[in-house]
Amino acid sequence: MTATANPGSSPAAPAPAPVPELPSEAVEEWRAEEAELVDLLARTRQRLGGVAAFRIGPRPTVLVTDPEAVQHVLGRHPERYVKRSHRARMLAGDGVLSATGDAWKRQRRMLQAQFTGTGMRRYEQRIAAAARRTADRWAGYARTGERIDIGEEMRHFALDTIWRALTGHPLDAATERELDRIPAVVATLPQLPDGEQARDAVAGDLARIDAVAHAAIDAARRHEDGPDGPGVLRVLLDAAEEHPEYTDRLIRDELVTLLVAGHETTATTLTWLHLLLDANPDARAWALAAGPEGSPERREAVQALVSETLRLYPSAWILPRHALTEDTLAGHRVEAGTDLLVCPYLTHRDPALWPDPERFDPARFAPGGTRPAHLGAYFPFGLGARACLGTQFALRESTALLELLLPAHAVEFLSTPSGSVYSITVRPDGPTPAVLRAAATG
Repeated sequence: MTATANPGSSPAAPAPAPVPELPSEAVEEWRAEEAELVDLLARTRQRLGGVAAFRIGPRPTVLVTDPEAVQHVLGRHPERYVKRSHRARMLAGDGVLSATGDAWKRQRRMLQAQFTGTGMRRYEQRIAAAARRTADRWAGYARTGERIDIGEEMRHFALDTIWRALTGHPLDAATERELDRIPAVVATLPQLPDGEQARDAVAGDLARIDAVAHAAIDAARRHEDGPDGPGVLRVLLDAAEEHPEYTDRLIRDELVTLLVAGHETTATTLTWLHLLLDANPDARAWALAAGPEGSPERREAVQALVSETLRLYPSAWILPRHALTEDTLAGHRVEAGTDLLVCPYLTHRDPALWPDPERFDPARFAPGGTRPAHLGAYFPFGLGARACLGTQFALRESTALLELLLPAHAVEFLSTPSGSVYSITVRPDGPTPAVLRAAATG
């Protein structure tokens, strides 16, 4: 007897298929070559598409680069795909970057108003002052012909800017020397073993960072405000009066989190931008020709330089997530407990989304430029509820600095890095020595 469908019912939806998985021999080939993780991810996407799996341990890890799947994971269902504890917790503690659950929601809500919308206005003078300080220093370098390192210069600027936002004070030399331990710890974290051995390996650096953080907290508690008034630290101390969870330890964690997130990524982006302009000098001329100094047209063009740099080298090149429940992702079954890697670095270099993706072309982001409309096609600061709090701050400080430096100076690199290091950020794999030459204002 043949079964017939109920006329009033809809046909059952097909069961989701397993996520296509890279063959184990391809993974072993990659490991035998001692290639970077990014190479395995690129091969996985190329062979299997925008939702694909590979296996190093007993369970598959799912790579997500398809824009619709990116939006599903990060934008629509952050409660299903969560951020778990990260090794950066050793440095950032329970700050907003590594916090989860209800604690994260409270902390995010507390800080969000400081770095978005009208909250950004209170930092405009501080950003401008830090940019002028760097521009004045560069003018001196150009006069003397002194050799500098562009990466170090961009790190100094970004650290000065976020320090002013947090404390109200310009960055002084002694504080900078101590906080220079931050990039050293960040670079070391991915290579550290687990457990107490890892903490012991960076204990000295952490102690120096902690000393600076606690001194800043004590100064803010004494109302020793800087020339532009109190900073974010005052907001956190005020919160502690009503919210007992804001202990000195948590305030320290938030301060260090904002220092790390607020300068390391910006410094790296600006360093890459100068390297890209060196390789593509017409892009600098294009931006300066867009309009006179201070005009909206020039600012838009400079912002396009930053945006295109972030396409090639996003602030977070990979975003790990963990599936709490079973789900269907782009027609594929994702089991509860699956680890996922959402990879803006590869999405931004997908030729189906970005024609000639390896080419540095800031006109993609200029008015009238062509770029994918899907939100999941471009997300250098993440996407959805856990997108970077400091996106507006980072874009504003980068633009403010470049509007001063680009018309005045041409950077002449004495040597350039040969590749990239894929750690928490993607950074150049070597120093960036250069001299500055006077440039026509354009």
